[in-house]
Order: sequence, then structure tokens, then C-alpha cells
Amino acid sequence: MTLRVAAVGYLNARPLWHALVDHPDVELTLALPSEVARMLAEDEADVALLPVAAAAALGDAVQVDAGCISSRGPVRSVVVYSECPTDEIEELALDLSSRTSVVLARLLLPKRTLRGMPAEDALAFARGPKRGAVVIGDPALAHEGKFAHTFDLADAWRARSGLPFVFAAWYARKPLSAAHVELLQNARKIGLESRGSIAQNESERRYLFENIRYDLDDDARAGLARFFVEAAKASLLPPVSPPCSLDTLLQRAADGERLSVAEGVRLLAEASLFDLGLAADAVRKRKHPEDVVTYIVDRNVNYTNVCTTSCRFCAFYRPVGHAEGYVLSREVLGKKLQEVVDAGGVQILLQGGLNPDLRIEWYEDLFRWIKSEFKLGLHALSPEEILHIARLESLSVREVLERLVASGMDSVPGGGAEILVDRVRRKIAKAKCTSAEWLSVMRTAHHLGLRSSATMMYGTVDTPRERVLHLAKIRELQDETRGFTAFFCWDFQHESGVRVEAGDGGTSVYLRTQAVARLMLDNVDHVGASWVTQGPDIGQVALRFGADDFGSVMFEENVVSSAGTTYCIDAPEIERRIHASGFRAVRRNVRYEWLTQPS
Repeated sequence: MTLRVAAVGYLNARPLWHALVDHPDVELTLALPSEVARMLAEDEADVALLPVAAAAALGDAVQVDAGCISSRGPVRSVVVYSECPTDEIEELALDLSSRTSVVLARLLLPKRTLRGMPAEDALAFARGPKRGAVVIGDPALAHEGKFAHTFDLADAWRARSGLPFVFAAWYARKPLSAAHVELLQNARKIGLESRGSIAQNESERRYLFENIRYDLDDDARAGLARFFVEAAKASLLPPVSPPCSLDTLLQRAADGERLSVAEGVRLLAEASLFDLGLAADAVRKRKHPEDVVTYIVDRNVNYTNVCTTSCRFCAFYRPVGHAEGYVLSREVLGKKLQEVVDAGGVQILLQGGLNPDLRIEWYEDLFRWIKSEFKLGLHALSPEEILHIARLESLSVREVLERLVASGMDSVPGGGAEILVDRVRRKIAKAKCTSAEWLSVMRTAHHLGLRSSATMMYGTVDTPRERVLHLAKIRELQDETRGFTAFFCWDFQHESGVRVEAGDGGTSVYLRTQAVARLMLDNVDHVGASWVTQGPDIGQVALRFGADDFGSVMFEENVVSSAGTTYCIDAPEIERRIHASGFRAVRRNVRYEWLTQPS
């Protein structure tokens, strides 16, 4: 049986996989550490040379005794480069290709402003005043001696702990056969014997023989255990510990301890609905002890239903040229916006299809007009729409966002996330952006100072585990940017004629999913109740399952209602329901700043 192996393509990893190239029983994929981690998490690999932080985050990855990548002093390939002394660095660019290096940098260099970006951008960033960049692997080696200051993370860890640092090791999520373990062990043996031929020059030879160690011995295991403990104390990783009872896990979750993917899946599958609600409510109380539930007066305006993605689950869109396709006129838009102003509203949620006839100038003119005439906040354009404009105009995402912000954009809605697992996205919306692209747009927006919501639509072809993986990706980006203000989830609203059958849904699944989201997303402040799909009664119940926000007054809604769901309530009714649930009500804006006093 072919063994699917994912490994890091860097020089330091090559001795562990060199002998597997062209092996008849191995399907070898070489990639960046982050992609290797994704492949194992999403069952695209049987075994992976996994960054150890990713192993902790998964929680169900089992170490395979076939070597590791570690260092017992300077490693040379996991460093912070800067033009200023390390202790003067205020902003730190993170090479996002390895979560382990990011976590280690955050432990060793706390209280810096973090900015995730590709290695080449990070290196340019590090040339600025009071800036540095975490650079790993071959790019780090290629830039040795080119910066005034180098802070070697492995050497700093050794000075701090007296122990080696382990960067990656072989992990599998399902037990490997004895033959496959032996295959990896033999590959390591051959690779170590081949280091002289793998190295292309004397510098690489010194690196492979002197800086990198491949034995997962007692010292290396002690260093790895110390790293896991320190990262868990700093809430950067879930604790790595033996499985505990369900009651203990629920208590840990209620206390705000970071959960692994495996633990989130376990709670979703095994915990009672009542116990999940209690744990999620405990987190809500700790984060929001005022017993206040917020809501916003805004309007969801879908400016066009013309779309080129043809999502299999969507009843709203119309293809280009369809007789029912529309673009709202200024006259129609003006009436809708004036109704919001007259009702005391503060914002427009503006989203639509990917209409190739609408160029960036159309959006800029629209935004300027809305700001000039109505003075409303613009919570506008999902990551998918922003990517569409960037491709249409041959601009970068950053350039698009900068132009839209200059025209009046205030924040970015979390639409189009669905499930941030590419297997699911390929099944239900193969023309849509990948999960990495969606997250990258949000990262760019956050670094520009924009704030955004995070969302999840479940209940198509996704599994419970894939829903938790989605939450873990949101949490990881939030660790870096702190740009997500809130999280909302809802189940797929099925309508006859769409090309996806409904999966798990209903009230119980919704409440369980929202509660687990509240427990997993320890770094997201707010969770919203999805009464638009579940109904206002269930929205009230959701306030005891981790939600602290009742969402938006619903003037209209076109996407969900296209599938037959049509709940609409006004501000007085929202406040009545908040009060009836035992809370005080407060109006808010998109950044969750209070606009009224609790009542």
C-alpha cells in the first residue's frame, strides 16, 4: 500500500526524506511547513514531517519514532534579522510558513506588534527602523550576514532553558504499519549517511553536520516537553497531555484553556447539549461580566445577484446575462439607505455576487456617494469579492483594499468562508477562493487597520471535524492579527433546485456548534446568535450557549431568504427578547463600541 508522505522541502529536512524520492511505495509531497501541517490535518497525507506546534494544535497526531529536526545551539535557519538591536524591535514580521517558529518567537520576544507575511516581504520589512523579521529555512540561510543583527531563536531557547529545541518530527494521525515505520527509519539512516552529497557547499555541509540534529533522544524530548508547557501557559498552544475525562475537558474549556482540534471534535460529538451550554455560558460570563447583549441597527444590501462562481449551495445568484440578474440603481439604493438613517441605523452591510461588469471605479464611486449622502458605516465586500476585484483589475489585494478604504470602506464582513477546508470548498464551490486565500485577504485587511467578522456556514458536505478545523484556522489568524471582532455561524438553508443536499442541521446541531465555537475561539471576544436562520426564539436560547450579541435589525435579507428563511424583527423586538432572556440591551457599532447605555 502506497504511503502518502508530506515533508518540508528545506535543506534541513532533506536527510529525512532524501531516500524516499522515487520510492515505489511512497507518494512524497514537498511543501512549506504550513502546507505540510494542513495536509496531515485534512487527511491528504498519512504521515508528515510536522512542525511540532501544529502537532499540539491538532491534538491527535502521534509521534513516529523516525527522527526529528532539532538543534542544540545556533540553528542558523530560524532567526530574527534586523538592522537594529533585537531589544529595540517594536514590529516583528512573521514568516507564516512555520507555526512552530512563530510560537517560539512570541515566547522569546513578547510584546511586539506582529505582522504575518511571506518570507520575501518579511525580509524587506526588516530593513525598516525598529523592525525585525522571523525568517526560516533556506531563505534564512540565503540571507546570512546581510543584516546588522541576527537573533538565533534556537540558540536563545538553549540559553533560556538549557535544552535543545525540536522544530519538527514525523507524526501520523492513524497508526502506521511496522513496515512503514521501518521505511521512515531506514530513510533517516540513509539520509544521514548521504549528508556529504546532499550539501552543495561547505556552508551547507557545516549546517547539516553541526547545526541540525536528527535524533529524538531524551534531551530533545525534554526540550520539546518544555516548549509545549511554556506555549500552553502563554495560551499560544493547547496543553499537550494524556486524554482526560469529558467532565475535566468541559471544565478546562469553561475555564478558558485552549483546546486542540481533537478536543473540540470530542466535545462536539460526546458532550451533552446541556453541559456544552453551561461551559460556553461560563466563557461568555467571564468575557462579558456586565450581562449585556449587544445588537446593531444596520441593513444587509445585496447590490447585485450576478455572479460567476456558481456555488452549488446558493439559491440567490444569477449567471451573467440571466434575465433575473440585477445591479441596484442609485435610486433604489438611496431609498434603502435612507430607511436605515431614519431608523437610527449606523451601518450598511454591503455584499453581492462577483459581477464582472462592475470595475473598481464603480465601487469607489458608490462608497464615496454613500459616505457623502448618508454618513453610514460601510461593512462592505467579503474576501471573495475583494479577490475578484483584484483579479479583474490586475491589482494586489492590498492595493484594492487601500483604494476602497480611501473611498470609505470601514470594515470587512466574513462572508464566503463557508468551511475553511479545501475538500469542502471544492465540493460545494469549486470556483471560489481557497481557504488560504480567504484568510490572506483577512490578514491584509487587519494589517491595514480594518476589522472584520468571522463566519461559518456548515451543514453541506462538511464533517464535524472539518468544522473544528475551520475554527482552528480562525483562531490561528486571530493570534496574529487580533482583527476579528466576532464570530457567527449558521447551518446551510436548503432549497429545492440547488445542487447540494442538506447535511447536519437543526436547532440542536446549531446550539452545539455555536457552543463549541465559543469554547474553541478563546481569543475572539464576541459570538453572535444566528436568529436569521434559526428564528428569534432560538436566538434567545443561543444567548445561553455562548452568544453575547443578537446581531442586526433585519430590514431585509436576500441570500438566506432565497432559500426560504425569512425572519425579520426590529430594534424594539430585539431589545424585548434580550430583556426576556435576562440581559440588558446595548446598541453597538461594527467595532462593538457601545452607542447607548445598557437598559
